[in-house]
Amino acid sequence: MSYRDLIVGIIFLSQTVVGIVGNFSLLYHYLFLYHTECRVRSTHLILRHLTIANSLVIVSKGVPHTVASFGLKHFFNEFGCKLLFCVQRVGRGMSVGSTCLLTVFQTIMISPMNSCLKEFKVKAPKYIGFSISLCWIQFMFVNLVFPLLYVFSNRSMKNFTKKGDLGYCLAVDHETVTVSVYAVLIVFPEASLCGLTIGASSSMVFLLHRHKQRVQHIHSTNVTPRSSAESRATQSILVLVSTFVSFYFLSSAFHVCVALLCNSSWWLVNTAAMISVCFPTVCPFLLMGRNSVISRLCFAWITNITFPNLIRNM
Repeated sequence: MSYRDLIVGIIFLSQTVVGIVGNFSLLYHYLFLYHTECRVRSTHLILRHLTIANSLVIVSKGVPHTVASFGLKHFFNEFGCKLLFCVQRVGRGMSVGSTCLLTVFQTIMISPMNSCLKEFKVKAPKYIGFSISLCWIQFMFVNLVFPLLYVFSNRSMKNFTKKGDLGYCLAVDHETVTVSVYAVLIVFPEASLCGLTIGASSSMVFLLHRHKQRVQHIHSTNVTPRSSAESRATQSILVLVSTFVSFYFLSSAFHVCVALLCNSSWWLVNTAAMISVCFPTVCPFLLMGRNSVISRLCFAWITNITFPNLIRNM
C-alpha cells in the first residue's frame, strides 16, 4: 500500500465515521420524538428520510473506497457491484429529493395567507408521506435499470476493452452506455429537483426579508441583525442551500469527467468520491446547528454510548 493510498484511506475513513455518527445521531433524535409523540413536526418525516438517504450514500460510497484504499481492491462480485452502485444512486437521488421537498414545504408554510400558496398550507402536510414514497419508488426504479448496464465486477469485464476502475468495481465507459440514457434517467431528474430547490429557497429568503421589513418598527433600533429571528432563519436557509448546491454541482462535474474519460486517473476517481460524500457528512451537523436542543440531545446520546460508565457515575 502506497503512501497516497494510506492518506486517502484515512480521509475516507474519517468521512465515513463522522458522517455515520452524525446521521445516526440525528435519526435517533427524530425517531425518539416520533415514538414519544413529543414536538413532532411535519418536517421531521422529511428529515428522517434525508438522514437515511445520506447514510446510504456514506455507507455505499465511503466504506468501499476506504477498504479499496487500504489495499483490498475489486472485492465485490458482479451482483455486489450492481447492488452497491444502485444504493449509491438511490441514496444520492433521495438526498436531492428530500432536500428539495424540505425546501418547498418550508416555503409553502411561511408564505403569507394572501399569497397564491395559501391553498397549499393545509394540504401540504398531508401529502408529505406520499411525496416521499413517490421519490423512493422513482429513484429505485430508475437506478435498478441503470446499474445493470453500467457497473461490473473485475471477472465479468474481460470482454470489454474500455472500462473505468473505481477501485472496488469496474465501470463501462460512455461508448457502451450512451450519454443520452444517463442524462435522461439520472441527470435530468436530479438537476430539475436542484433547480426547484434553488427557486424555493430564493422565494423563502425573499419572504423572510419582506416579513422582516414589515415588522421592523416593532424591534428596537439597538437590536443587532444577529439577534433577529428572521436574520438567523435566513442565514440558516442560505447555509443549507448553498452547501447543498455547491457540493451537488461540484460532485456532478467530477462524476461527468469520470464518466466521459476512459481510464480516469486515480486522483479524479477518488476526488469525485470524496466530494460526493461531503454533503451527506456535513448535513446532520448543519441541521443540529440550527437547533441547540438537537445538538444537546445528540451529544448526550453519543456520550452515553461512548462513556456509559462515566454517565452513570455522574
